[in-house]
Amino acid sequence: MSDDTRENVVPGSEEDLDTADVRGYDFRGEFDFEAMLSAYETTGFQASHLAEAVDIVRKMREADATVYLTLTSNIVSSGLRETVAALVREGYVDVLITTSGSITEDVIKTAKPFKMGEWDVDEAAMRERGINRLGNIFVPSDRYVWLESYLNDFFPEFFAEESIRTPTEFAAELGETLDDEDSILKQAADNDVPVFCPALTDAEVGNFLYYYNQAADHDVGIEILQDYEKLIEEGLLADETGLVVLGGGVPKHHAIMTNLFRGGADYAVYVSTGMEGDGSLSGAPPSEAVSWGKIKETETNYTQVQAEATLVVPLLVAGGFELY
Repeated sequence: MSDDTRENVVPGSEEDLDTADVRGYDFRGEFDFEAMLSAYETTGFQASHLAEAVDIVRKMREADATVYLTLTSNIVSSGLRETVAALVREGYVDVLITTSGSITEDVIKTAKPFKMGEWDVDEAAMRERGINRLGNIFVPSDRYVWLESYLNDFFPEFFAEESIRTPTEFAAELGETLDDEDSILKQAADNDVPVFCPALTDAEVGNFLYYYNQAADHDVGIEILQDYEKLIEEGLLADETGLVVLGGGVPKHHAIMTNLFRGGADYAVYVSTGMEGDGSLSGAPPSEAVSWGKIKETETNYTQVQAEATLVVPLLVAGGFELY
């Protein structure tokens, strides 16, 4: 083999890198959760991003930043509902922004659980049985029948004195009626954490609001601009803000957009499977938000973990908020 050919296959290098060695957790001896999380930093790939996310969350807490938690409804569909409720209960969340589906499913789960199912099923047969599928989670349709009845009892009192209300008022007063310690809405109501839901009509809660408006009281409605003003003020009044963004969509953008008014969020952690290449907001990394002024840029104040939330959020919460 000629020297030229060999150089193509095995190029020589005399550069000595001064970065850390790639090395994972040593499972010999007694298990140490904190040491395992620390080892993520040098494990590589998304594990290293998770270690960075844990560090940034700890910085948020050390700075006593106002913490925004945003989440899509699939978080509540899964067992992460209990994780979010714990964060609110323990006082680690100051602002919660979510979707109508999250509110819908949180209320349902206070009375009727979702059930484990399968990914590969006969969808038409499931429809005939009255079972809805969310990935490998099954939701029988009777849950929504129960929800409609529950809300029909709630709506008259909610709209009794004011016919036009806001999503935060809806979430707070609905949470006060719930009796489940694992309910996100109950914990938010008990701990005075506002729950913003800009797209309140985009799930069954919205359907039942529509039915109530049509059948019982044409004058009632939901007004969102007042909540938007309130959310902007949350950021303007905060010394520092930190975002923990689970998924994308409207909750994510409401957090970063309203932080634009204060010159950007000080810290941000994204957990997402969104693809940047399609130009969508859900797939946009935090660096893109820096270009808009929605997140401030310092050396280590933001990161993105490209992973499915149920795999990494419990580790992020346990490590970042030290719930272990």
